Amino acid sequence: MLTESQRNAIFATGLGAIMRGAGLVTRFLPIPQPTLLVGPGSSARLGQAIAGFGHHKILIVTDTIISKLGLLKELTDALTEGGAEFVVFDEITPDAPIPLIEKGIEFFKEQGCDAIVAFGGGSSMDASKAIAVAVTNPKPLRKLAGYFKGLRNPIKIYAVPTTAGTGSEVTVAAVISDPQAHTKMVIVDTRMVPKMAALDPTLMTGLPPPVTAATGIDALTHAVEAFIGNWTTSYTDGMAIAAVGLIFENLRTCYTDGKNLKARENMALASTYAGFAFTRANVGYVHAIAHQFGGLYHTPHGLANAIVLPHVLKYSRPAIEHRLALLAVAARVGTEGEAEEVLAQKFLDAVDQLNHDVGIPTHLATLKEADIPALAKAACWEAHTGYPVPRYMSQSQCEDLIRELLPPASSAHETAHKRRTKKTA
Repeated sequence: MLTESQRNAIFATGLGAIMRGAGLVTRFLPIPQPTLLVGPGSSARLGQAIAGFGHHKILIVTDTIISKLGLLKELTDALTEGGAEFVVFDEITPDAPIPLIEKGIEFFKEQGCDAIVAFGGGSSMDASKAIAVAVTNPKPLRKLAGYFKGLRNPIKIYAVPTTAGTGSEVTVAAVISDPQAHTKMVIVDTRMVPKMAALDPTLMTGLPPPVTAATGIDALTHAVEAFIGNWTTSYTDGMAIAAVGLIFENLRTCYTDGKNLKARENMALASTYAGFAFTRANVGYVHAIAHQFGGLYHTPHGLANAIVLPHVLKYSRPAIEHRLALLAVAARVGTEGEAEEVLAQKFLDAVDQLNHDVGIPTHLATLKEADIPALAKAACWEAHTGYPVPRYMSQSQCEDLIRELLPPASSAHETAHKRRTKKTA
């Protein structure tokens, strides 16, 4: 009779071989990179460029807050000056659900548009990508989920991120919510990568500190998971290392001094570098678990990643100590020449400290004990069928990890319940 650890080893060996094969594909798959315009005023420069491309009418996809704050003005003024027609769809909500995406698709068609500017955070980016694919491939959105499910090229997309977190302006994926199934669905297509993107720090200076924190740790998660997984390349390593260094150097400043343009620009670059890294190297258990929290509890994705990241890193440590040591040097919390185990611990401690300094909670307030088995099952399925994780975990191990995130009151209640059950037995 095999023990659980022996079963896990056999499972990991077989799945690891499959994932290594998939990783070889990602090394050679051609992935376009957008032209980047960086710095204050770059959203206006992007508008000038788009106006010269001869589009019939451009759809700007954003949310009501951005629209009301007037953040679109530099872009739209430049489009108008260049003689370009545009319309605005500003109904995007966090974790944009399928019905809202469908509304955007109909608006695009009704207005006779032929290009999209994604303007906002990750939800606006993802919604734009989903609209772009669905317009040219008219079938239910659920049937577009997965890899390359659209036969025809998507509509051209341009991007103006207003948060420094998702890196979606350079990635091949769109994550949207399925409210019927209470899950997230992912559309993947290299042709969805925006043609141009503007990293304009002036658009980020008004972000509230909690949003700055969650999106910043989201970018850190992308970089770290890309660096510790099994699909790394010298290119993804370089992008991930650069992102980690910039985040540790600038996130605290952005959190405490949101008007600091240099720090905001560095964080925008870090988010984009992390996006380049995980587009090829992919992510891991942090995202797999965070997606379940987003689907069931509507937890903002960046916040979910930030809460989960320290726990997955500690679980994965036996398989990634060398990589954690390299990250410690990149984050400037350790120096070359120190013992690997010392550097690895320094990086784990540094992640905990960074989370603390920018106000990330250590527990998920909405998490319920009764939901944990289903959450763990879905997270393991997502990770094991799509991500090159460095150390596999069983469902029971995943349940234990998620259980560590229960709010203190829930954890105490569960412990007391277990004690009463044992006494009764």
